[in-house]
Amino acid sequence: MAKKRSGGGLTGTQQAAKFLGVSVLSGAVLAGIALPAAGALGLAAKGTVEGFDEIPSNLKTPPLSQRTTILDSKGGLIATVYSRDRKVVPLEKISPYMQKAIVAIEDGRFYEHGAIDLKGVLRAINKNAQSGGVSEGASTLTQQYVKNVFVEEAGDDPEKVAQATQQTIGRKVRELKFAIQVEEELGKKKILENYLNITFFGQQAYGIEAASQRYFSKPAADLSLGEAAMMAGLVQSPSRYDPINDIQEATKRRNVVLQRMADVKDISQAEADKAKAAPLKLKVKTPKNGCITAVDGAGFFCDYVRKTILSDPVFGKTAEERQKLWNLGGLTVRTTLDPRAQAAANEAAVAKINKDDPVAASVVQVQPKTGRILSMGQSRPYGLDQKQHQTTLNLAVGSKMGGTTYGFQVGSTFKPITAAAALEKGISPAQSFDTPWKITIPEEDYTRCDGKPSGYADWEIGNELESEKGMYDMTSALGKSINTYFAKLEQMAGLCETLTMAKKVGYERELGKPIKQSPSATLGSVESTPLDMASVYATFANRGVYCTPVAIESIKAANGDKLNVPQTKCSRAMNDRTADIINQMLKGVVEDGTGTKAGLQDRDNAGKTGTTNDRKDAWFVGYTPNLSTAVWVGDDVGEKKSMYDLTIGGEYYDKVCGGCLPGPIWRIAMTGALDASETPGFNQVSVPRAKPKEKPKDKGDDKPRKPADDAKPGDTKPPADTIGGITLPPDLIGGGNGRPRGGNR
Repeated sequence: MAKKRSGGGLTGTQQAAKFLGVSVLSGAVLAGIALPAAGALGLAAKGTVEGFDEIPSNLKTPPLSQRTTILDSKGGLIATVYSRDRKVVPLEKISPYMQKAIVAIEDGRFYEHGAIDLKGVLRAINKNAQSGGVSEGASTLTQQYVKNVFVEEAGDDPEKVAQATQQTIGRKVRELKFAIQVEEELGKKKILENYLNITFFGQQAYGIEAASQRYFSKPAADLSLGEAAMMAGLVQSPSRYDPINDIQEATKRRNVVLQRMADVKDISQAEADKAKAAPLKLKVKTPKNGCITAVDGAGFFCDYVRKTILSDPVFGKTAEERQKLWNLGGLTVRTTLDPRAQAAANEAAVAKINKDDPVAASVVQVQPKTGRILSMGQSRPYGLDQKQHQTTLNLAVGSKMGGTTYGFQVGSTFKPITAAAALEKGISPAQSFDTPWKITIPEEDYTRCDGKPSGYADWEIGNELESEKGMYDMTSALGKSINTYFAKLEQMAGLCETLTMAKKVGYERELGKPIKQSPSATLGSVESTPLDMASVYATFANRGVYCTPVAIESIKAANGDKLNVPQTKCSRAMNDRTADIINQMLKGVVEDGTGTKAGLQDRDNAGKTGTTNDRKDAWFVGYTPNLSTAVWVGDDVGEKKSMYDLTIGGEYYDKVCGGCLPGPIWRIAMTGALDASETPGFNQVSVPRAKPKEKPKDKGDDKPRKPADDAKPGDTKPPADTIGGITLPPDLIGGGNGRPRGGNR
């Protein structure tokens, strides 16, 4: 009598010894080939023996693709995403009925034979020979498992899937060899567990746990006899026996499985008959896959997390490696999203703008000291149905991360960057310029970082209102958003210095392009994104330290291992006193400047409005010491249109400005996100102001003026006072070219 292994079957050595004798026959049967003549058998055997040694000795079982769960910072579910809806569970968490049903219908002698069922092979060959075709196969459950491994490894590649399922003797022989190895290394229980976790059960469900949830809304451990029989019957043809589409066919198939279980003595005939008489009672759970299912409008943030995993080298050196990680899934991704902030941002985005309005809003919030992205809200819902005004375009970010190609011109929200560059150079906040409504400055007066003039044309700059003329210092110019003042301040601070400061605080252009060295940069002519602008202003809130934005807190793989995630990188962009002065000056914007409709009454807050040429973009970017929020409003479809004479959110606007629409949206987002019990304040500093003029100047005099004494006509040198210990350099560099496209409010 042959020596048996535990659980039945020959040992691995004995199976291997018999392998060459049965591989051709079993391979032929399983490949769906009837062999009527010995001559054909001999030819096939020769080819099989020659190819045997070429088959790799080790079967590499790929990890099973599973669901990835994306959580907020508190552990709440944002969304579940997957390429394969699967959750791997151990055998002890699978109903005993299910274990018996699948064995009974797919491989009744599973515990009695080894990797190959010799009796089954001979029986199938005999029946096929009698029928002249293929009426019966003899693939064991172990062989089916091996085949499924190859299919899983092929993923969604049609060519690889075809290779993994091609009906040839060569493939079957290869499977047979691997099946022997699997039986030897894994044992029966592990094979059964793996089989139930890898098998496709239809309706996008891979593995018994996902299938049990899909059809019965319960764990696989709780499947009843009848439910288990139905599930086992699906394996042969998930589409044909799909109970959702054909309940009668599924019931017939279930009854076949029940009878088979009775025939092999897994259940009594009485139990089988009782289960057959019961109707199928489905409790179908609709699959929820992807960022489209995200809660509180967090679909855009969810997609940003996906893009981060697919693009950041920390998750793999190549795009292929990162895609493989994402497709494999099984990840638990803990993000930086704050549920309170997200709910507030989502509420704010839709409070003033409807999804079918001609313009859209983007709201994004960043934590200053950590760079953590706390929310991403948008007035148009995330999705693919354009008839419902859905979109997958993330207006908060650039194209690399699923957003716009170039971003948006930022208008006057750039002006604090120019102010910071000036302060860092030692220019006092009291620096004043007496300017008319419009001025003209030669582009040659602005110098690029390579030392060359920005251009040779004349740059014409005007304020929004004709009444905006006279003497302004840095504080009043920020509060009233005076274009002419900042054109001169940039000239004094230096174009190169201004753009260098922009880079330090995280102001980026999409597609890796450098900021155009044009004088109009100070008026916000260069594009950026709401996320970048929220991070820029977070630098002021963080007293001059810029932190790169991050969206992922931690990731745990399916096996429990922790993966490395991108970390924020913080660097000092400016002197802390410079940031403190900016904070005090921008407080004036929300207290009595262009941002009064946005200002919060219960805490220190600061911000800046921005409106671009022709009102194609409108902004409000503001912050408290512990939260920075950027709001953008504009046309997000096709060629950008000017925002004049529009009804938005049911309210008529003759012209949209940064303070009248983005500002109130910002206020809603900040109010909802902030904890009323936490009201940190800015570091208080005294901000120098310009002294009042002793005598009126001639109308139209647009020459700069020192704050402490009378300035000579044309004098644009910085005053002698210093800030934060910074001594004024003797040479002053300006620069930039371009036409006046920046905003004024």
